[in-house]
Amino acid sequence: MSGKYDLVIVGGGISGASLLYTTAKFTDIDSIALIEKESEIAAINSHHTNNSQTLHFGDIETNYTLEKAEEVKEGAELLAGYLENQDPDREMHSKRSKMVLGVGDEEVAELEERYEDEGFGDLYPKLRPIDREEIGELEPKVVEGRDPSTDMLALQTPDGYVVDYGETTKSFVEEANAEANVDVFTGTAVEDITPTLDGYTIATTDGRFDCDATVVAAGSHSLQMAKELGYGQDKVLLPIAGSFFLADDLLNGKVYTLQMKKLPFAAVHGDADVHDGSITRFGPTAKLVPTLERGRISTVKDFLDVFGLNAAAFLSYANILSDRILLPYVLRNLVYDLPNVGRKQFLPHVQKVVPSVELEDIERAKGYGGVRPQIVDTKNKSLDMGEAKIVGDDVIFNITPSPGASTCLKNAMRDTHTLLEFLDGEYEFDEEAFRSATIDNFPRAGDSDGPKAVKPSADD
Repeated sequence: MSGKYDLVIVGGGISGASLLYTTAKFTDIDSIALIEKESEIAAINSHHTNNSQTLHFGDIETNYTLEKAEEVKEGAELLAGYLENQDPDREMHSKRSKMVLGVGDEEVAELEERYEDEGFGDLYPKLRPIDREEIGELEPKVVEGRDPSTDMLALQTPDGYVVDYGETTKSFVEEANAEANVDVFTGTAVEDITPTLDGYTIATTDGRFDCDATVVAAGSHSLQMAKELGYGQDKVLLPIAGSFFLADDLLNGKVYTLQMKKLPFAAVHGDADVHDGSITRFGPTAKLVPTLERGRISTVKDFLDVFGLNAAAFLSYANILSDRILLPYVLRNLVYDLPNVGRKQFLPHVQKVVPSVELEDIERAKGYGGVRPQIVDTKNKSLDMGEAKIVGDDVIFNITPSPGASTCLKNAMRDTHTLLEFLDGEYEFDEEAFRSATIDNFPRAGDSDGPKAVKPSADD
């Protein structure tokens, strides 16, 4: 198998698939290929069991600044609009109530300040503060068993999109594959990428691909491939593996707790499952792992390739892990995966959302969870909490920590503009048609959203 293409995209998760959809449907690029090493599209982090199924708008993510929220908001609305347009029967997503919960005077005051003074109430017209009584109407289990003298406040919105990112990824690929200029290759692992005079040669297990431009959207492996081409030498990865716990029928929608700005992945939330509303998922935990893919020992070597085993990498890790907040958190999370003990230690986090939960009500979700590649800047010896992108000569490397899935279409839109520059302006991007197929379908405040809270069914 071999071929010559204008554009080759490496990686069949939601990042690569959204770019394939955008370039195939809304540009006139002559030939595009997507290469995926697994036998199926969306087999790793985009699979619905390996992420929190949340479409992040920035409205209830309390670690976001207003500026960060504005950036994420458009990206989420692009994807929500796509889902509204392509998935009227809700096979890829469901829509439920969503809230961030403040318990106690300090947290209540923080939410009030966020909504009134920091501008989040203005940025999100559907977001509104609700008190204990209305919280109880929407989410009875959140109030049940809680000390009645404890002050409570939540910021609630009907835009609680619960997304099967795996099925959404497949939808992108199906839409793109309907175009005559697109080829999709699964079970095709990249072995080497070599620059040429007019682009790149990509050697794979199924032959050679030549292209004028390429985008590597292979999660943690993107940085590995970037380094092989001499890019990203000042970056390493801190792989964070997330796990979840399951319970029966406790929540109607999404309930978040306040996040720490220093540890945005630390806050536990409860979610009704995208396909079965009678299942409530709590998590994620966050455990450091020396692998690029969850449960695959073979990727330890890949992690070492990215890590580099050099002084700058070791000093960066030491600086980050010596933090008096992060180190205890890392050690505590190691316990959560232990049989019996882990469930008992995680229980208080669940009880912060649903106070009446008992130990026998929760169980560890076996086989759930993926790896989030947090970026480490070895120059500053610090964690970089944003999405990472490396742009080189006719090549883009996307290393997408959260909220990469939520903003996949916005990222694809940006990359499409960059790719057209790579291809010397020979092609055009119909951004108006792209927006018409995506964000223009997102329901705005004042549109009919249906009831504020809908009890999800088992097949929702």
